[in-house]
Amino acid sequence: MARPDKLKLGTFVYTFGFNPAAWRHPDADVHGANKIDHLLNVARISEAAKFDFMFLADSPAAAIGDADALARSPTKMNRFEPLSLISALSVLTEKLGFVATASTSFYEPFNIARIFASIDHLSGGRACWNVVTSDHDETGYNYNFDGLPPHSWRYERGAEFVDVVFGLWDSFEPDALILDKQAGLYHDKDKLHLLNHNGPHFQVRGPLNIAASPQGRPVIAQAGGSEPGMELAARTAEIVFSLASNLQRNKAFAENVKGRMAKYGRSTDDLKMMPGVVINVGETKAEAQAKVDFLVDNLHPDVGRWMLGEFLETDLSGAPLEQPFPMERLPAEPKGSKALFEELTDYIRQGHTLGHLIRHYAEKSTGNGITGTPTEIADFMEEWFEAGAADGFILMLPTLPASLTDFVELVLPELRRRGLFRDEYEGSTLRENLGLSMPANRYTAARQGK
Repeated sequence: MARPDKLKLGTFVYTFGFNPAAWRHPDADVHGANKIDHLLNVARISEAAKFDFMFLADSPAAAIGDADALARSPTKMNRFEPLSLISALSVLTEKLGFVATASTSFYEPFNIARIFASIDHLSGGRACWNVVTSDHDETGYNYNFDGLPPHSWRYERGAEFVDVVFGLWDSFEPDALILDKQAGLYHDKDKLHLLNHNGPHFQVRGPLNIAASPQGRPVIAQAGGSEPGMELAARTAEIVFSLASNLQRNKAFAENVKGRMAKYGRSTDDLKMMPGVVINVGETKAEAQAKVDFLVDNLHPDVGRWMLGEFLETDLSGAPLEQPFPMERLPAEPKGSKALFEELTDYIRQGHTLGHLIRHYAEKSTGNGITGTPTEIADFMEEWFEAGAADGFILMLPTLPASLTDFVELVLPELRRRGLFRDEYEGSTLRENLGLSMPANRYTAARQGK
């Protein structure tokens, strides 16, 4: 039996596209990293297609290391700070949601609470915070750390950080603003609350100096396949960005996370599992593959080696492309994403050469992708959706805007023909369009005896 709900879709945004060679695409605006016009165009295409959101991935550090390789790839070298960017994009759009990444390891809770609440007001309720703890040493070097703090420390801090932010977002009850000019009364003093949080990592008095969010609070997104990550997602997340490479693995991950939600008093309807999927589509299979081949052919081997070496924390410079990946350079445990590490490890153990691994990473990176016709792409999405392995997808489009336009023109009509995707937005806020419930203000709930 077909599901009664519809797919959720988001556009994943690196400036020029997900593939590191995307900036070399004939349609790429090489000045796009420093002009709002390029990313505003991506937002407007996404909004016209009725996508749920635009997802701004980020790391607050430029990459360093292999200077020759980095000089050939702008992916992490030149890009807007995402909170500033979505503030601008939100007032130039009407219905599209905006997901921005901000790290709990290098911000303070009050800053995040205030910034996202402000953006939620500016956008009319379309803001989403992608909660991360960061996963690269290069970030720590900019924030008084000698590399990246330990995983356990980051997740302990991250869990407390989110709790503090939620508490600050509840500072004003929804009806706290009276705004009575005649009586001279701006707000109800009994409906503005101090937080008075005192924990292992943070001491925050509050209150937050901005009224309650139009969405109750901004939507929360998260990715993370580790045990602490899944527990935090079950307790707090409303969008989970997953990285599993096949239907059964992703379904098991979804069931694992959603199966933990009841103990936190949460409904599984309030969490949307959205795998990241790299889409290469053409009117024919050959046309789709030609688009892949162009990008792989334009990915310099030094960039490919550097990409893998950065994630695996090993030096691959000069390693022969035609030989199997050197297993002695594979770490026993990841310092970054555990799910992505497992996907790459599975591929490496199949005996592929380093050149093949670079190609695999360039095509998919998450370990999850599909190249094919509109019917094949739609079949893939429908199968995952109907099996409960996904509530939607975050489209990791190889080039922007070219791959986005391809998807909208070729795949979206087929999804709509099958009744899998909306024709119009359901509401005006991101929370409404995702089908998420409005979170209760803790003080209002206590007042009402709930």
